[in-house]
Amino acid sequence: MLILGLNAHHGDAAACLVDERGVLAAAEEERFRRVKHWAGGAPVEAIRWALADAGVTLADVDAVAVNRDPGASWARRLLFVATRRPTLAKLVDRARTRLAARGVLEQLRELPGFHSGLRLHEVEHHQAHLASAALASPFDRCLAVSVDQFGDFASCAWGLAEGGRVRVAGRVHFPHSLGTFYSALTQYLGFPAFGDEYKVMGLAPYGQPTRLLELEQVVRPRADGTFALDLRYFRHDRERVEFLGDDGAPRVGDLFSPALEALLGPRRRPDEPIDDRARDLAASVQAIYERAFLRLLRALHRRHGTDDLALAGGCAQNSVANGLVTAHTPFRRMYVAAAAGDAGGALGAALEVRSRATPSPLALLHASLGPAFDDAAIDRLLAAEASALSAAGVRVTALADDVALADDVAARLDAGAVVGWFQGRMEWGPRALGNRSILCDPRRKDAKELLNSKIKRRESFRPFAPSVPRERVADWFEVDADLPFMASVHAVRPDRRAALPATTHVDGSSRIQTVDARHAPRFHALLEAFGRRTGVPVLLNTSFNESEPIVCRPEEALACFLRTRMDVLVLGTRVLARATP
Repeated sequence: MLILGLNAHHGDAAACLVDERGVLAAAEEERFRRVKHWAGGAPVEAIRWALADAGVTLADVDAVAVNRDPGASWARRLLFVATRRPTLAKLVDRARTRLAARGVLEQLRELPGFHSGLRLHEVEHHQAHLASAALASPFDRCLAVSVDQFGDFASCAWGLAEGGRVRVAGRVHFPHSLGTFYSALTQYLGFPAFGDEYKVMGLAPYGQPTRLLELEQVVRPRADGTFALDLRYFRHDRERVEFLGDDGAPRVGDLFSPALEALLGPRRRPDEPIDDRARDLAASVQAIYERAFLRLLRALHRRHGTDDLALAGGCAQNSVANGLVTAHTPFRRMYVAAAAGDAGGALGAALEVRSRATPSPLALLHASLGPAFDDAAIDRLLAAEASALSAAGVRVTALADDVALADDVAARLDAGAVVGWFQGRMEWGPRALGNRSILCDPRRKDAKELLNSKIKRRESFRPFAPSVPRERVADWFEVDADLPFMASVHAVRPDRRAALPATTHVDGSSRIQTVDARHAPRFHALLEAFGRRTGVPVLLNTSFNESEPIVCRPEEALACFLRTRMDVLVLGTRVLARATP
């Protein structure tokens, strides 16, 4: 059974192909359209690529699964309209969105092999999130939890996964949402762009949680372990706050009401400096989120009694909170979906439909599911750009032997080079995991300033992440677990922090990626080569981009290399290096 999974008309459109053997291909639409978080409809370009990569057309597809069910929770929707009386604009917007979701198949008509018998399976949003984690996890039996802003009139869901199926046991419904709380306070702190929540998470360790008493009025615990918002402080329950830009990227208006400013004082404007007040509020927001999140997990563990946890939803990208789970709840093992946010709903919807025919989990332990380009394709690009490379003083060296490649690049990193590393299949999900990465020596105290001056130009308080061989993680960090998707933060061993100043955050933590030689042999070899050379088998790993989606094709990697001050670009086995001044 061949299933096309889609996230459409909802942040981070994406497509994947799944059959009885597993996941064949998966990618976000933004990587093809080059617009961050593109959500302007069906992910047609990602679908084109996935079908071509698998060597099939829509004629071979048995089912299309989309992670949205406009008919879900209809009774609660009617009750909400009757009691809360949202504005007409909000009602019209919701109706338009539901109609657009129903029209997904119509948008596929131009693709090869389209036929009128193609069947659309609508999978409730959180059911898809739960499936994206639990049915991709290595666990035979686990608790699956989804936490985000909203989807299909709910912000949170949980259920037991066993026998290759996930059965939802409970939900938190609109308008109560930990994701909306965090997003609203992100806006209040002066980070208004869609997806800016990670900035608050990075800023939090610089402050003290001095505003807990005020924020406890905003998010209140319930007796069953869930949570409720005090709606006086929010606008999302009555007004239209989500929009779609002309470029297909989502926009979000103010989620918070004037009452929040009355409680906390004036909002920080984006052009205002970050002061202690902002730092302390960020620390308080993170603390309130962690308290509610961990309280929910402890209550669910008491109820369901399994020690394994599968986690998804946009809030599952709060890697700091994730890192607290096994220390502050009874759960002993955790699997976080590679694409925990809305893009991952495409995979979850497909896995949910798959489970009805083939109820078996996948144990998806890598994210190398996107487009790949061989050396022949790279050589054609380099030949076409030979004049531009020569004018830029770039020398190209071919190193077909992986050992020689690892040793060569390790030496360049040791000498202080910033390296673009483009290998194999593009990663599925928001993290660069060694296939579309920018790498740097983590021993450099000036690495953050170096990367920001050469390429990134991002806020100074945001940390960079380390990659380490799986078998060496316990030597350097206070954790010994598979962390392939860079989804949780853990402490750096105190005796190792001086050796990793570039990837150790102000609180002594790091968002870690473990690298398994079975899934990423070339990146693993590079880490080992760097370790042999320096005694530190760790590299700073950040996404290969510059204020754009992560690069997908070698053309985009080369363009980023040429327009920035990156020192070295590795495309497969081809090493491009600027001439030394």
